[in-house]
Formats: sequence, structure tokens, C-alpha cells
Amino acid sequence: MVGHAPAGVRIESVLTLARTAWLVLVYNLGVIAWGAYVRATGSGAGCGAHWPLCDGRIIPRSLGVATLIEYSHRITSGIALLSVVLLLLWVRKACPAGHPARRGALMTVIFMLTEAAVGAGLVLFELVADNASMARALFMAVHLTNTFILVAWLALTAWWLSGGDVVSLTARPGRTAAMAGLLGALLIVGVSGAIAALGDTLFPSRSLAEALAADLSPTSHVLLRLRVLHPAFAIATAILLAVAAPVLARGSDTPVATRLARAVTALALSQLVAGVVNVVLLAPVWMQLLHLLLADALWIALVLLGAVVLRRSHPLPVTVRRAAMAQRA
Repeated sequence: MVGHAPAGVRIESVLTLARTAWLVLVYNLGVIAWGAYVRATGSGAGCGAHWPLCDGRIIPRSLGVATLIEYSHRITSGIALLSVVLLLLWVRKACPAGHPARRGALMTVIFMLTEAAVGAGLVLFELVADNASMARALFMAVHLTNTFILVAWLALTAWWLSGGDVVSLTARPGRTAAMAGLLGALLIVGVSGAIAALGDTLFPSRSLAEALAADLSPTSHVLLRLRVLHPAFAIATAILLAVAAPVLARGSDTPVATRLARAVTALALSQLVAGVVNVVLLAPVWMQLLHLLLADALWIALVLLGAVVLRRSHPLPVTVRRAAMAQRA
């Protein structure tokens, strides 16, 4: 049963573990944003074509701006890996066999390792800085997909540690299909956004008219011609989420689903506004980071909505109910 506290483990210990998991999630969102800053500032080659070493050294000899940005990202990424490994060890010690948080923590570590592998590939194949190849765009798509899956598992781990119910994908096949469709649509928006952001970085425009002309010109680089797909996908998906999320929440018997559906709708609409501002301002770095963090928040809200809508309906143990109520108080 989800949220079952093993014998001898105090409620305070369960709450501490849950809070720690949420803090690990927040920290990793910061690392993701810093990775986007590395891309947006063209600092991906700051350590040369070396990984995990920087310029072939543990501590680089010269710390220029690009090197400092890239090197700091590697350090924070290493801490992120350490944080999820320690979380996994703590979860395995505190939670009994069969607890879903154990699987969630394990999957988080696995996707953190694949995240590192993709990042290493970008550096070793020199798909950074001014590289405008389709290979880099494909790597960016894979990177974004892996990041979203990593964040989903980490959010679910924290959710389950906070007393969230186990998810059943077979009990309600219609809802499962609907949630899969919504998550898939949002993932497509994210991938198209990553490619659009890459185009903004590599081919900056001096005016909005110049940017729009580049998007529509048949002679523009393919990354610019692909950029126009992102707002179309984003608008369609935002409308879909605003309609579907409340419908799915109404089929659930918990007010948490309603609150999460409202969060999904609000974040989807906020993303549209942020996207318009990003385009009008010609994608400044700070706006790109805000846009990305809103996308991560929307993804987390939708994942947690899915966890509630697809939950297996069984009463929680008394100790876990108390722990969950204390956590939410």
C-alpha cells in the first residue's frame, strides 16, 4: 500500500524524508535552469571537448566566463546526482519492500544517469556553442525528454512519500489513455520549445519583424523554420489542458484533483503569456529561463494530477494519514 510507514519509523521521520524529497526536486529544477543558462549564453564549450574533466583537468587552469559557467554547471549537476543517490538510499532504508517511492527513487537515479550521459554526448561530440546541426537539435530533443521523465519520477517519489496513493494504469483505461495523451502533447510542446530556444540562441534577431521573416523564409536555417511550430503546438496544448484537466478532476473523488487541475490550467495560460512576452522581447536569457521553469512547473502539476486521477482507491494506514495531514497543514 502506498505511503505505508514501516514499523519503528516515526511519523516525524516520514515527514522529514518527504520534505527532503521535495527539496531535492526544487534543487534539480535549479540545476535544469542553470543548464539552460549554459546553452543560452553559448557556454557549452567552456570546458572544451572534455567530460567529466574540464579542459582535461579536475579544476581548470583558466576560469574565463564561459568556463566558469560550464564548470559550475558540472559541479551542481554532480551534486544533483549525489542528492538523488542519497535519497534512494534513505528511501530504501525507511520504506518497506513494495512501497512505490522505492521504485520512484530508483527510476530517478536511472534517469539522472542517462541525463548525465546525454550531457556528456553533447560535449564529447561538440554539439555545443555555435554548432547548428540537426544532430544537436535531436540531442536537445532527447535531453528535454529525459529531463521531463527525470522530473516526473522525482515529483512522484516526493508525492508518494507525502502519502499519495499508488497509481493503477489498468483500473481506469480511459483515464489512463487521456492522461497519456495530455502528457504526450505537453512533451511535444517541450521538445519544440527546446528546438525553438536553440534557434533563438544561434540566430538572434534584431527586431520582431526580422524574426518573423526568418521563421517564414524558405532560405532560413531549418532551426528557424522549425521555430514557428512551437507556438502552434503550445496554443493547441494549452487549450486542450484547460478543457481536459477539469474534466478529469471531476471524475475523481478528492479535492486535491480539483486544485491540481486549476494549477494545470493556470500554468498553461501563464505559459502562453510568457511565450508571447518571450517572442516580443526577442528571447532574452532571463525570459527563456522563466519560460522553462514555468514549463517544468506545468509538467509537474500534470504528472501529479495523473497520480491522483489514476490512484488506486484504498484507505491509507492511520500513521500515514496523520503524516500526510501534518505535511499539508
